[in-house]
Amino acid sequence: MNITQLNAISPIDGRYRNKIAQLSNYFSEEALIKYRVLVEIEYFISLCEIPLPQLQGFDEKIFPELKKVYENFSSEDAQKIKDIEKITNHDVKAVEYFIKEKFDLLGLEEFKEFIHFGLTSQDINNTAIPLSIKDAINKVYSEELNKVINKLKSLSKEWAEISMLARTHGQPASPTRLGKEIQVFIVRIEEQLKFIYQIPNAAKFGGATGNFNAHKVAYPSIDWQGFGANFVNNKLGLYHSFPTTQIEHYDHMASLFDGLKRINTILIDLDRDIWTYVAMDYFKQKIKKGEIGSSAMPHKVNPIDFENSEGNLGIANAIFEHLSRKLPVSRMQRDLTDSTVLRNVGVPFGHTLIAFTSTLKGLNKLLLNESKFQEELNNNWAVVAEAIQTILRREGYPNPYEALKGLTRTNENINQVSIGNFIENLDVSDEIKKELKLITPSNYTGI
Repeated sequence: MNITQLNAISPIDGRYRNKIAQLSNYFSEEALIKYRVLVEIEYFISLCEIPLPQLQGFDEKIFPELKKVYENFSSEDAQKIKDIEKITNHDVKAVEYFIKEKFDLLGLEEFKEFIHFGLTSQDINNTAIPLSIKDAINKVYSEELNKVINKLKSLSKEWAEISMLARTHGQPASPTRLGKEIQVFIVRIEEQLKFIYQIPNAAKFGGATGNFNAHKVAYPSIDWQGFGANFVNNKLGLYHSFPTTQIEHYDHMASLFDGLKRINTILIDLDRDIWTYVAMDYFKQKIKKGEIGSSAMPHKVNPIDFENSEGNLGIANAIFEHLSRKLPVSRMQRDLTDSTVLRNVGVPFGHTLIAFTSTLKGLNKLLLNESKFQEELNNNWAVVAEAIQTILRREGYPNPYEALKGLTRTNENINQVSIGNFIENLDVSDEIKKELKLITPSNYTGI
């Protein structure tokens, strides 16, 4: 049965497939197989470059043909490997046999036992998976997140001078500017991105239990640790973890997942703030002809994009959390639980990308209701009390905080008139009174 939007179990492979399709190049079963083939081919070429005595006769002019095995890798090739796996009941061994068949076709039979030479499956998995994650981050994740960041930067600039009543503990507080509040999220995300880009894309490569046992016994004079480091660092562009057990310890990968989770948490914070501003009528939303907000209430235009984003970010974070907590823990030299959970590494990326798309869609639908901002400011003149008492402190006025507290913490409406009368009755110079009267909720917004 072909998977469609209607019969897929997971919404990321069904309802939302079109939003995350590009992740298939990195996290699908076919993609994993292709990355395994890449590592095996590049490893064989690196053995030729040592060169091992038995590989000295290998013509390096054939290297481009070998690289084509993964460069031109097709769905048919992936299916061929899956067919082999039905016999071997071992996914990585199936890759080895597939490449050996390619060697036969190229007339390289005498060299094919150096495919997967001295390796264990995790030497392939623990390089293929970090490589796929690295590529997904650089080629998809960063690009999609930058769309959100760039939209926020555009809105921050557009709304730079929009005065806005702040709310702390839900109560009116010293005014701010809408553009600055958006800028807070931009800086928070970019700070976390700096950390993410500094995390090594670590990979294990050292044989059955990490000691190059088989390599060492076969060729004791070769610096296999140096070879492994050069292969992983320079050939694959990853970071060689050493020493290890049979598997990569995943500490750096856990750090990456924690970093991605923090960015998602920042976006949840953004989604909830914008959702609240929509509820407060600070924003209207663009209406698309034909769309329905509620099956019962015709007037409704719901902020569903921010709700969708928040929900998907929550699911992504739950899985990132499990991966970062589980992966660094393995019984003794290795158990299989890491392989089991890593099969799902694309799932939180999928939900994250869906969330990015929804947040961006929601931001693009916002219509500034500037009159509401001004109305809120005009209804909350009490917020300038901080400014007045601070200037009075500067002037050495006795008990200014207490004086403003007595004025503002009543049930009476505090407005421009009552603030003006309070200022007029202060025992200060006319110059100070003039300075105080220039302060309004709209211009008391700081830097």
